[in-house]
Amino acid sequence: MFLSVFELFKIGIGPSSSHTVGPMVAARRFLEKAGATSLPHAGRLTVRLHGSLAFTGKGHGTDRAVILGIAGETPDAIDPDRVEAVLAEMAARGRITLASGNVLAFDPTRDVIFDFGPALPGHSNGLVFRILDDDNNTLLAETYYSIGGGFVQSEAERLESLAADKKSVKAKLAVPYPFSTAVEMLAMGKESGLSVAAMKRANETVAMTAEALDRGLDRIWDAMNACMNRGLTLGGTLPGGLKIRRRAAEILRQLKEEQGGNSIQPHRVMDFLSVYAMAVNEENAAGSKVVTAPTNGAAGVMPAVIRYYLDHCVGADRDGIRVFLLASAAIGGIIKHNASISGAEVGCQGEVGSASAMAAAGLCAALGGTNEQVENAAEIALEHHLGMTCDPVGGLVQVPCIERNAFGAVKAVTAASLALRGDGVHFVPLDNCVETMRQTGIDMSDRYKETSTGGLAVNVVEC
Repeated sequence: MFLSVFELFKIGIGPSSSHTVGPMVAARRFLEKAGATSLPHAGRLTVRLHGSLAFTGKGHGTDRAVILGIAGETPDAIDPDRVEAVLAEMAARGRITLASGNVLAFDPTRDVIFDFGPALPGHSNGLVFRILDDDNNTLLAETYYSIGGGFVQSEAERLESLAADKKSVKAKLAVPYPFSTAVEMLAMGKESGLSVAAMKRANETVAMTAEALDRGLDRIWDAMNACMNRGLTLGGTLPGGLKIRRRAAEILRQLKEEQGGNSIQPHRVMDFLSVYAMAVNEENAAGSKVVTAPTNGAAGVMPAVIRYYLDHCVGADRDGIRVFLLASAAIGGIIKHNASISGAEVGCQGEVGSASAMAAAGLCAALGGTNEQVENAAEIALEHHLGMTCDPVGGLVQVPCIERNAFGAVKAVTAASLALRGDGVHFVPLDNCVETMRQTGIDMSDRYKETSTGGLAVNVVEC
């Protein structure tokens, strides 16, 4: 099983990888397919949103993301400052032109439809694109699923992935260490004498040079850090109607004023860790550029722990950040392969829980932990997020999401520290913890899986 570090860590815009990044990618994919299909010259494009994309789509900006994708924008390239202008232009134009030259009518206010009926059977985040003729006959249709972390599957790809035999898939992989479980990862590490990060590096450099890999890893961290730095300087109120104040910049100001004082508390370093995470997720809530890690809703955990590593750990350097990212990606790949990183599928245990496990493993690796300690760190962090629901107030990635990233970061550091104090031997294996998360997600009511129909979303009065 091989999932590239650059598939897990994607640069895109907030507030949600499954509700914003994925739908934008799906829209671009459908337009490419339509542009290569023989169609009558005229027609109308419609998009129907299902499941969580319908119930929390407004708060997550899913309709806006679809329109941006139809406009030809991509999550990694779009300038957040241009979003409103692009949306206004699309509304005024009322049509799009395919690569084939076909002109399709498209009214963003009418043709992006929120379907509040049952979710599609393939996944709780479904989109159906259709091109209709003047009599509303379907000329071309495609169903896509946004499965978390910006990953998108067509209906055919979804069925293919479900039907594929895992052993045959692994046999086709051209990477030297195709581990799909933590047990396999530890066994391959023991046999090869390589660390988790070194095995991940060897897998990545099958398709690129070591120099290109390092440049890519540096670009990921630079994007994370830039997002964090923006969030640490901005005040005001977040968009969406809840009137949530940005707090990261003010908390950082207070921390800096306390520098050198006589009343500094020993837990102050945790305040830095929390404010780093909050800064990223305040930016995410504002629709700025973030990095899925592994999702937008959990985008603050890993950058916060990396910044903690750089600012507060002895011997931290750029090479350590690369080790951190590679080891965390190895754990993220295992979780995604065997469970889910989608809040709409398994709740927030799959988002912040996965991010915390990845960050714990990354920090443990960067600080010189053994493979067994890295696996232990990931398990500790994930175990203590099991059962966590996804119940955003107003369908916005703000409450409880922003503070939840801070707690995920704190748990990650705690997990890494506990693992490093041990010898890697522990009671609950990571694989069992991942399977427990998957089963818990199946049992969890849909009300608590990013639909905003349960939990805090209905027990907190919007104001």
